[in-house]
Amino acid sequence: MEQVPPLVATAYALARRIGFPLTREEAGPDRASACLPGVGRFLAVLAAGCVGGRIGELGTGAGIGTAWLASAMPADCALLTVEIDDQLGRAARELLAADARVEVITGDAWRVVPGRGPFDLLFADSGVRVPADFAAMVDALRPGGRIIMDDVTPARVLPADSPLRSRDAKRELFGRESRLVATEVVLPDLRHSLLVGTRVS
Repeated sequence: MEQVPPLVATAYALARRIGFPLTREEAGPDRASACLPGVGRFLAVLAAGCVGGRIGELGTGAGIGTAWLASAMPADCALLTVEIDDQLGRAARELLAADARVEVITGDAWRVVPGRGPFDLLFADSGVRVPADFAAMVDALRPGGRIIMDDVTPARVLPADSPLRSRDAKRELFGRESRLVATEVVLPDLRHSLLVGTRVS
């Protein structure tokens, strides 16, 4: 399970070449970072089941999460990924140019993705924090479709003084959305987790 698909390995190399952070520690507090391997494998598991489906990604970055999704999804699946940064968008288009199933758009994902559904799977990796924006993402899911957010820290490893112990905007979005059945999935490193919701109404 340690091996990564060739496209993912290429995406990692691209990220290094253009200086895109691979971890939150590298990124610091003010920059986005790459999709972690544990998240990528989880995305791949879900993407593999999207037979004849449609996948959306908000925040392409250097294309690592996109590569995990594209490497696993069936041949009849389509993937739309949106990146707001022009340089990253160009790099991702080059990375994924050979795969006609994948469309890379440069723009504001919160505005583009809802109009392009319905989606079987949405990887919301663009910092959605406003309830109305999150509701629009859920609107874009078909019934039974799933939405995922990463970059969550399990409560048991949060520092004692972390404000996330009393209020976490991401957890609140998932917890308050009545159309979702949701849970938190802790990754094997036990230091990171992600939120997953399935639309039921």
